Amino acid sequence: PPANQEMRIAIGDLNWRPWMEEAVAARRSEAYAALRAMPKLGNMPALANNKVKLLINGEETFGAIFQAIREAKKTILIQFFIIHDDKLGRELQSLLLEKAAEGVAIFVLYDRIGSHALPGAYIDKLRDGGVQIKAFATRGGWLNRFQINFRNHRKIVVVDGLKGYIGGHNVGDEYMGLKPPLAPWRDTHVQVIGPVVACLQESFAEDWFWATRELPPLSLPDEFPEDGVLCQLLTSGPADAQETCSLFFVEAIHAAEERVWITSPYFIPDEAVTAALTLAVLRGVDVRLLLPSRPDHYVVYAASSLYAFDAVRAGVRVFRYEPGFLHQKVVLVDNEITAIGSANLDNRSFRLNFELMLLTVDSDFSSQVESMLTADFNLAREISVQESHETRRLHQLGMRVARLISPIL
Repeated sequence: PPANQEMRIAIGDLNWRPWMEEAVAARRSEAYAALRAMPKLGNMPALANNKVKLLINGEETFGAIFQAIREAKKTILIQFFIIHDDKLGRELQSLLLEKAAEGVAIFVLYDRIGSHALPGAYIDKLRDGGVQIKAFATRGGWLNRFQINFRNHRKIVVVDGLKGYIGGHNVGDEYMGLKPPLAPWRDTHVQVIGPVVACLQESFAEDWFWATRELPPLSLPDEFPEDGVLCQLLTSGPADAQETCSLFFVEAIHAAEERVWITSPYFIPDEAVTAALTLAVLRGVDVRLLLPSRPDHYVVYAASSLYAFDAVRAGVRVFRYEPGFLHQKVVLVDNEITAIGSANLDNRSFRLNFELMLLTVDSDFSSQVESMLTADFNLAREISVQESHETRRLHQLGMRVARLISPIL
């Protein structure tokens, strides 16, 4: 396709040699074997020598992102599912206008459906200030009618081709924990420096090309840190040859020998994921799910609840996070594999959304994620087997109706 041809031309001038060396180093490392099918499942290679930093909740996440934007010299790439015209959204807007005035090239991509409430005046102000901003929207016309369900759920920030940010936060005051009844909001992002940032840029460039038929500038440093960790960016979407996102969860669960902990705001698994969870329990693996205790969408919450009760009866330990709404998407496998990104454990992420997960293989980073999740589990209530049996009949009927329509949720 022309997109691939243009992409090849755009990236052909870059110095890929140091990046290729990190891909080769990754393949030679012990950590590579832990990824099993992941490097072939994704379209991008595993890469050695990345530096990753966990960002817990909105203040830490946007504090880091805004600081990186302030320090930008050449380019800023930004992609979110939701951008709101509120306190946080306007803070981002004024920061971008400031940097555009300094001559920094800025590209902003938002999902048309996710950001349906974003006023034209917000967009116009950015455009007038020299920021390139576009909506990711599915094509019109009869042939593409089925695409109406597609959403670009990815969240990416890349500054100067050096620093990248990926995770669960969108741009809105609720993500800062400022909007009851879902406050305090619980979410997780990750900052990454190293060769995997090139993959974040490539993912952004493909989505930008889809929206604009143009490519943003991409940049690669001439060298990478020496003593970093192995990372792989896993992109998934409805155009994939296979169901990448569902297969990712299945493979992560199958890879677990001691434990697999998964957090997700929604739990609407397909048969393959359900089978993988059941088998992991039978293998003696510590299988835990952390879900919200309050809904942001009632029908989805009802369907999730019924699947959660099924999981409890299969021996999965299911917890409901009590303090506020839980939106983070985190997977922890054994003592070295983690995945953090935008993908939920539900049908929409499996089949309809464009998603991103950052896989990391490192025991130190894994233990940081373990500490974070342990603190979350300590603020959660475990669903008992008895509770899963005792749910009121009428309530269960509602949940069953919700489950009936779960393939389209």
